[in-house]
Parts: sequence; structure tokens; C-alpha cells
Amino acid sequence: MGRYIYTAQSANGVVSKGALDAADESSAVESLQARMLLVLAISPEEDGTGILNRRKAGGGVSGRELVFFGEQLSTLLVGGVPLTRALSLLSEHSENRRMSRVLSSLVKEVSAGRALHKAMGKHPEVFDDIWVSLVQAGEISGQLQSVLRQITAYSESRENIKSKIITAVSYPAVLMTISAGVLVYFVIYIVPVFARIFSEFHLQLPFVTLAILSVSGLVLKYYALVLVSLAGGVLAFRMWMATAPGRLAWNHIQFNIPVFGDFIRDMQLERLLTTMGTLLRSGVSILNLLSLLEASFKKNLIFKNALKQAGDEITGGQSISKAFKNTGAFPSLVTEMIRMGEESGKLPDSIAVLSKAYQDQLDLFLRRFSALIDPILIVGIGAIITVIVLGIFTPIFQLSQIGSI
Repeated sequence: MGRYIYTAQSANGVVSKGALDAADESSAVESLQARMLLVLAISPEEDGTGILNRRKAGGGVSGRELVFFGEQLSTLLVGGVPLTRALSLLSEHSENRRMSRVLSSLVKEVSAGRALHKAMGKHPEVFDDIWVSLVQAGEISGQLQSVLRQITAYSESRENIKSKIITAVSYPAVLMTISAGVLVYFVIYIVPVFARIFSEFHLQLPFVTLAILSVSGLVLKYYALVLVSLAGGVLAFRMWMATAPGRLAWNHIQFNIPVFGDFIRDMQLERLLTTMGTLLRSGVSILNLLSLLEASFKKNLIFKNALKQAGDEITGGQSISKAFKNTGAFPSLVTEMIRMGEESGKLPDSIAVLSKAYQDQLDLFLRRFSALIDPILIVGIGAIITVIVLGIFTPIFQLSQIGSI
């Protein structure tokens, strides 16, 4: 028997805190649910928080490899393979050495009687807070296979969105990089040659040519100052971003960028809703869920602060939808769908519908972006080339006329 501290909400919305004795956390949750209470947070008395330490993902294991791991582990468990044997098999057949070592460590930990989520918690470079919390929820509920499928679907959705964004911006990025390189080479090496020729013949140059020659001259004369200024600007920007006010101001700037601001906000909202829906379906309590989300939005202080405020208000007895609405950070569509989910008792389903809507919106934007960016870039680069060609070859045409007289 152990003692558990809980925060729960009654059917009429009253939030209460207390403690109870139970054989394990799952039994404690069932006992509270039998009293018609919605469990917001629960943790062993000696812990007092139930919130896992903040972790980061990464460390040489890609998101796709984690998706594959989740799929294979779920398949093996459904097929009746014991957990330690399943982990051992995946370790033996993993092509990623780091992942193989991590899985070997999991086998040793689980074989020694440690819970899988605690074993994963020792490898924050691979398994982040979301993974550990979802596996913990699956172990407590006895539905690890089902939760693993949810984790896999969640991870795959994140990877798919990332791939779509990379695909949409890769071609424009490559084209702009090559164009910028050619332009810099032209300004530094080609234009000065023509500048000497024009000066020898004392031609009266058109405005476009003078502008091109002036830019080339400034770059050649002050290139060291330009490079130092660029490096200093980048360093100053990074230092500014390292401060909370700077990061918050930058987040507001991102959300208000013409055309792309709404896309950035929608992308962040989709990520929040997808993660929230997955955690809810897996049985993670509301306050633990909000703490995990807050930790995952370290680079977006608008949402991070909003989630912290919402968590504080929910702890104080406010409903989830009202707490989200009071932050002012979320669209009315989000708060209304959450309210409807609360009232109907189908909050995970409402969140899933919202998440899918935002995914569709992101897909539509990326398709339109891909369709429009190519002609825009071609016209833009063509216009720059036309200006340069006219600026350089107009004086050359004058020289040819002089030679023919």
C-alpha cells in the first residue's frame, strides 16, 4: 500500500485536493473515478508533484527510428512476446549503434524489475518527457501495446509535418542560395572589370549602372566591416534571444509576420493539440499534461506562459476551457471545442478533431506555398538579372557605337 496525493474535479466543476491509500497509482485512480471525480493530477506522497523532470530528445536517434521502434515493440507485445525479449530482439536488429546500446540498457533495467518508463527516463537523449509519460500511462493502465501505437502515431505525425515543411522550403532555399552566390561573385569579380573599362573611356553612365558600380565598390572597400557587422548582428540577436523578454518579443514578431505569421501560429497550435490529444487518450492527468506541454514549448514563451497560467487556474478550480480562454493566447475555436469536449465528456475526441483540422490547414498552406513560390522566385531572380544585364551592357553598347564611328 502507498499514499497518493491527488487533485480532482467533481461533476459540477469543483476542484478538490486530498490524499488516499491504494495498492498502486492505477488503483488510486480507479477509486477516485468510482467517486465520480475527474483526476487532474496524482502522485506518490513522497514525490509530491507527479511531474517528470524536463528532458530533451535527440542524441543521434532520429524521429523516424523512434517511430520504427514504437511500431516494432507494439507488434511484438501484441504477438505475445515478453517485454524483455522484445527489447532484446530490437536491440540485436537495430542498425543504429546508439539505439542498440540504449535498448540493451533497457533490457538490463527491465530484467532487474524496473518499470519500462523509469528505464527510458535514464536516456533523456533519446526518450523525451512525452515518450516517458505516455509509456508510464500505458504501464499503469495495463494497455502498453495500445499506448505504444498512440505514441507511434503521434511521432509519425510530427515527422510527416516536418518532412512536408522541409520539402516545401528546400527547393526555394537551394535556388536562393545559388542565386546569392552567383550575385556575390558577379559583384566582387565581374563588375570591377567593367568599372575599369568604363572609367578609361569616361562614359556618362546611366543610373542603374552607377548604382551597380557603387554597390560593388562599397562591398570591395568595406567587406571586412560588412562581415564583422553581420557577425556582430548575429551574436547580438542570439544574446537577445537568450533573454526571456527577447524571446517573447521574437515570438510575437513571428506570429505577426505577413503571410507566414498565421502558418507559424497554426503549426504551433497543431503541435500542442496533437500532443495534448495523445496524452489525454493515454490517461495522463490534466495538470501533468499541461506541465509536459509547458516544458515542450521552451522556445515559444507565448504558449509556455499561457499553459502555465492555465495550469494554475485549473488547480485553483477553473474549468479547462475557461482557463485556456483566460490566457488570450488561443483562438476561440480552440477554447469552444475544449468547452464542448468537457461538457460532453469527450474531450480527447474534440481535441483530435481540432488537431486534424489544423493539420489539414497546414497541408493546404504548404501546397499553395509550393505552387506559388516557384514562379515568384523565377520572376524575382529574372528581374534582378535583367537589371544587372541592362546596367552592364548599356554602356558596352555605347562603346560599340563609339568604335563604329
